[in-house]
Amino acid sequence: MSSSVSPYSTFLRSDQAQTQWAVSTGLVDYPAAVAAMEARAAAIAEGQASEMVWLLEHPPLYTAGISAKGDDLLAPGRFPVFESARGGQYTYHGPGQRVAYVMLDLRERGRDVHAFVAALEAWVISALSRFNVDGQIKPGRVGVWVDGKAPGAPTREDKIAAIGVKLRRWVSFHGISLNVEPDLSHFDGIVPCGIREHGVTSLVDLGLPVTMDEADAALRSGFEAIFGSTIEAKPPL
Repeated sequence: MSSSVSPYSTFLRSDQAQTQWAVSTGLVDYPAAVAAMEARAAAIAEGQASEMVWLLEHPPLYTAGISAKGDDLLAPGRFPVFESARGGQYTYHGPGQRVAYVMLDLRERGRDVHAFVAALEAWVISALSRFNVDGQIKPGRVGVWVDGKAPGAPTREDKIAAIGVKLRRWVSFHGISLNVEPDLSHFDGIVPCGIREHGVTSLVDLGLPVTMDEADAALRSGFEAIFGSTIEAKPPL
């Protein structure tokens, strides 16, 4: 393990158990995915299932985290809106965005929520580095940010990945979303994560023709650097 990720070595399981890595094809219905994710997390808490990271895409929709403010939903009739148990405010999911639902047993990984969120951020930053993208953490703003610049415009800070998790009995669910090539205009219907002063971007918007498969490979490599090895598995849905 490189020195850049060594601060997160506490998230390696002492028993070296492999995390199941599942990827769904096509668009996955949001309520059905949440039900399957919560069922899997409950089974992990009971010792009846292995940890899993589940990668998927959703149809266009907005979700409202537990801190969401009504005024931040700017276009309530544009896409379906779902309340979510995850932390955070409004966010968008849709085609071209890789959602990773992270179902890990923190009883085996340090029992530190703040350190866990930092490890998730470091995971995304590690994945982005494989495309020579400098992902950054900004004080007071959860998620991963990059310096974006439109032609002829001043440099600005844009969000490229959102993070919102929930823990129940020390098992995590929900997770991260990485903008690979979504329709960025779909974010116009909300104030993403309640932050009005900055925008959103994607790998393709930054001029990088990254495919979803390439993004998945980078995410898997970055995850393994921090959380340990993975093994391919079937999605829970």
